[in-house]
Amino acid sequence: MSVGADRQLSLLHTRLSIIDLDPRANQPFKSDGCVLIHNGEIYNYVELRQELERRGHVFHTQSDTEVIVKAYRSWGGDCVERFEGMWAFALFDTQTNVLFLSRDRFGEKPLFICNDNRTFAFASEVHALSKICGRRFQINGEQVRRFLVNGYKSIYKQAVTFFEDVWELPPATNLLIAPDDDLSNRQPQSFWQLKFAPKAMSQEEALEGVKEHLFKAVGLRLRSDVPVAFCLSGGVDSSTLAAIAVKKFGQDITTFSIIDSDPRYNEGVEIQRNLQSLGCRGHLIETSTKDFLPRLRRQCENRSAPVATISYYVHAFISEAVREKGFKVAVSGTAADELFTGYYDHYNFWLAEHKNQPDFAALVQEWKDGYGQFVRNPVLKDPLCFAKDPTRRDHIYLDRGTFNGFLVDPFSEDFFETNYCADVLRNRMLNELWNESVPVMLKEDDQNSMRNSVENRSPFLDSGLAEFLFQVPTELLIGNGLAKWLLREASKGLVPEEIRMPRMKRGFNASIDSLLDRGDKNVVEQLLSDSPIFDFVQRESIQKFLNEDLEENSMSKFMFSFASAKMFLDHWSCE
Repeated sequence: MSVGADRQLSLLHTRLSIIDLDPRANQPFKSDGCVLIHNGEIYNYVELRQELERRGHVFHTQSDTEVIVKAYRSWGGDCVERFEGMWAFALFDTQTNVLFLSRDRFGEKPLFICNDNRTFAFASEVHALSKICGRRFQINGEQVRRFLVNGYKSIYKQAVTFFEDVWELPPATNLLIAPDDDLSNRQPQSFWQLKFAPKAMSQEEALEGVKEHLFKAVGLRLRSDVPVAFCLSGGVDSSTLAAIAVKKFGQDITTFSIIDSDPRYNEGVEIQRNLQSLGCRGHLIETSTKDFLPRLRRQCENRSAPVATISYYVHAFISEAVREKGFKVAVSGTAADELFTGYYDHYNFWLAEHKNQPDFAALVQEWKDGYGQFVRNPVLKDPLCFAKDPTRRDHIYLDRGTFNGFLVDPFSEDFFETNYCADVLRNRMLNELWNESVPVMLKEDDQNSMRNSVENRSPFLDSGLAEFLFQVPTELLIGNGLAKWLLREASKGLVPEEIRMPRMKRGFNASIDSLLDRGDKNVVEQLLSDSPIFDFVQRESIQKFLNEDLEENSMSKFMFSFASAKMFLDHWSCE
């Protein structure tokens, strides 16, 4: 379609169909002088539709897509502030010739952009973007080295991707482009920020607020015209979501779980106990070394980055099983750790915030009697590490000096973080939410699920729940020697006690030796075969590393990062 004397706009879309399966809701969706393509779901579309009907709007579908158009006609670009959901959309207003791009608050849905001053292109995947632009993007070598040395937590700290000339529209931003705009100077505008704004409240008030928002968040994300599955681990996060669906909303659910042979990560006993408590159907998927590298390469084919961690290589097994069993929606526990204090270092930061309290010695003893018994990170073994030095962060880029030794050209970029607030724990959590772990998780969740035509939903990333949690005073996040206290208490009576109360964090993970058979000559040959990766990494060092003990977690992670980066570069160099 024409958007001016010398500009043309094309909108393309492939629909998954979750809400209103009728073809009338297909996209590009045309209504009210607008053309819309939309990836994601607006969960509160029912309430918005009712409000819009009261304002005189007439609907012709039951879709959330039409709600976006009517909301835009009522409130303009501010409409997104009323949406609860995940989205990346492009709306063209034929009355003003303005193109309106928007991405959801946490960035659950991707939106890649390339602007070469001749073509302004956007897409959900870099593959599609490359086709639209008619060229192959060059690999960003600095980002490859950053990933290998500093790990997955470093790759969203800079506003770059693994490709030159490709960037992402940031979460919680809009980009409006008028016909006569200079495309090279258009800047996204933020429409939402999550801030730490504590309010005075008791434990009981905090707990009731969490329950109210959490139950509402799950209820909204159960809205679907197709069956909904649940990803289930043996931990409290996913267990709570599944239990709310079954015991609060009366849903008959089906769950999907990974079973790893490594006892450090095997949650088979806990998962079986969960299934017994829920009384639901459960599918158990076992990890295997079979076809590890070919599977890893296939996962890299549709990604715009290496597979970030071994957890997300394994997560792909779940997405495949969900699809094979006929489901198109899966609910997962993404971001509970970053919102409720789920990591071991959170406890140490929490102690640092309380170092001047009269009962500080008792708080430290609670840590020693509980969480401190399970910590393996050498920095975090000292409960006072951040009380002594609140700026210390060497536990995050652990062993980066060793990993740098593998590179042809060393990579030098020390850890840094954004200053969001003065509270050391909350500032760490906000950095994880915006710049470190959560952006990677959401990217991986979306790539794994959408590759299998499955929509991933994350109830913990409900804006109302997140805003409430960042109003809760920090002292209430941990209680009775237990991190994630509010979530544990909210799940009381819903989740079995042996799942609700353990202090040891196991996490959704697997060991490299559960997947990579280093004793297989063919596997070793594939890892050492000619590849663009050896422009970055010394082949001889990897050959030696393959024979070393990878029991230590950081070493296992690096081996996976190398294998993943190799498969990624091998694929994209052939594009």
